[in-house]
Amino acid sequence: MNIQQPIHDYYDELAPKYDQDRFGNTYGQYIHQQESTILHHLLSYPAAMPTLDLGCGTGRLLPWATHGLDYSPAMIAEAKKKYPDHNLQVGSAWETPYEKASFQAVYSFHVLMHLQTAEIPAVIHEARRILKPGGRFIFDIPSKKRRTLLRYRSEHWHGAQSLSLEDILAITSQDWKIQSYTGVLFLTIHRFPTWLRKPLRWIDDLLCQSIWRAYASYLVVELVRK
Repeated sequence: MNIQQPIHDYYDELAPKYDQDRFGNTYGQYIHQQESTILHHLLSYPAAMPTLDLGCGTGRLLPWATHGLDYSPAMIAEAKKKYPDHNLQVGSAWETPYEKASFQAVYSFHVLMHLQTAEIPAVIHEARRILKPGGRFIFDIPSKKRRTLLRYRSEHWHGAQSLSLEDILAITSQDWKIQSYTGVLFLTIHRFPTWLRKPLRWIDDLLCQSIWRAYASYLVVELVRK
């Protein structure tokens, strides 16, 4: 069986209820606000140049893009309901349908975490191919330092992958420059009562930009194509 088939089937089935299931609660909204703030800082809103949301899902972060690609046809169908004027296609993150040097920026959230270790360099290589020289690839990945500290072990493919900044440097050093990185979700916010989560976000945001940001739950890395 295709190793990506479980991912395809999982998200096809989840698509109609994905937004409500994942981001219709205070925990999901907390993460969404942190990720949106990061993208708003790094990219034009709305997108002013050709920009790709790689793994766009139902379109949660599409306002910063002109194009969207996702492996799940059902996810793309949901995204088209919200953004009928966007160029949205079904396709693989490491074999996209776009021409070389098509985009000024590519971003990918909640994608690399589901892939096998050997697949991540392929996605990063493809992002480089479709980016213009000097273009940026922005992505998130669970922090290996955080998971090592907490002795986290994943039981299946969903969110199983993690990397440290050192791992990312080893993968990208020849073809990319790390322009910046920040964190998402430093605090164990799921352990706090729902009424306290929103007031705590400004503290979390500060910690995610601090010298300890490598220990946030997720790293958001901005690469520049050499």
